[in-house]
Amino acid sequence: MAEERRGAERAPLSRERVLHAAVALADASGASGAEAFSMRRLAQELGVVPMALYKHVANKEELLDGMVDMVVGEIARPTTSADWKSAVRQQILSARSVLLHHRWAARVIESRTGPTPAVLAYLDSVIGTFRDGGLSADLTHHVMHALGSRLLGFSQELFDTGGAAPTPSPATAGAAAADLARAYPRVAEIAAAAAHDMDSAVGGGCDDQFEFEFALDLLLDGIERLHHRGWTSTSPST
Repeated sequence: MAEERRGAERAPLSRERVLHAAVALADASGASGAEAFSMRRLAQELGVVPMALYKHVANKEELLDGMVDMVVGEIARPTTSADWKSAVRQQILSARSVLLHHRWAARVIESRTGPTPAVLAYLDSVIGTFRDGGLSADLTHHVMHALGSRLLGFSQELFDTGGAAPTPSPATAGAAAADLARAYPRVAEIAAAAAHDMDSAVGGGCDDQFEFEFALDLLLDGIERLHHRGWTSTSPST
């Protein structure tokens, strides 16, 4: 980072350079990256006085908007030969890969009061894929609602506590599991049905990527069936 900063100091300050530095600084700080630095800290990284930043971004909110656009701009567009279902899947999984690389970005996207230009362009592209694939505007409208934040590669998971929980001792964990099984046998049964990734964001025993793709495919398969059935919101039972 220090070598990059020394090299960057020789280049004139620009909006793009400010945004690149802000994204790099947030990436280095992990999931809370965008909240972990101030405009003053960013100015230090760039080797300028804080006031110099305000020639390129009006405030931190505008900076965050620009950071979102830079990240969303990394999402790969699908191959032109792909059918609509494969194309949407490619876009969403690319979005997920990008957001896993920039772990702070999902929280910032959710904090925006409205979609940024790059987010709007991305959503327009996804909508275009559905429409070009033959889906009606009516069905596409409801599909976008159903997919929600999953369109951008993330979702609020059922068991996500918002932070890492302390790891209990084996004895404590075993006792807690036994208590859970007695009080909530069906929950315990499902919790024990799969054991993959103990660092998962969706809870110990779940594989984040598998669960994300499982839900995505479930939705896309259902959308495909509705499309073939000629579903409309005015005649949903058709």
